[in-house]
Amino acid sequence: MITDPYEQDRLALAKAVALLAAGGLLAAAFAFQYWGGLYPCEMCWWQRYAHIAALAFVLLALLAGGGRALVWLAALAIAASGAIGAYHAGVELGWFEGFTQCSWTAAGGSTEDLLKAIMAAPMVRCDEIQWSWLGLSMAGWNAILSLLAALVILWLSLKRPRQA
Repeated sequence: MITDPYEQDRLALAKAVALLAAGGLLAAAFAFQYWGGLYPCEMCWWQRYAHIAALAFVLLALLAGGGRALVWLAALAIAASGAIGAYHAGVELGWFEGFTQCSWTAAGGSTEDLLKAIMAAPMVRCDEIQWSWLGLSMAGWNAILSLLAALVILWLSLKRPRQA
């Protein structure tokens, strides 16, 4: 139990940063998908899963009054998304060998409907950049923002007040 108000404020700020980072990056990814027409590849989904896990941890911390452990788990999940994003950006740039599989957006139904959906669905490769800004792909931006957010969250939740 944290009794020092200074530590409580820092932990509350760490929770807010975790919520904004994971929620904001996940919302941006879905906005790019549904409004921007950029379909996610397999590695994009892996990055999203890590942010979903981070949201679950931080929401538990907020709703259940959880402390540092849940905030650390949220920070680690955000950092995992950043690490996957860094690897994904490296695959896009040809630094690492990627996967040969592609992902699609087809949904179920009858066999004929599924086949039609598969044939009409866009194929998304993990090694092709669909969008970039300032020379960085979405995976690169996710890597930078996620890793920075994770460091800030950990710094806020680990920092102890100075003794007078």
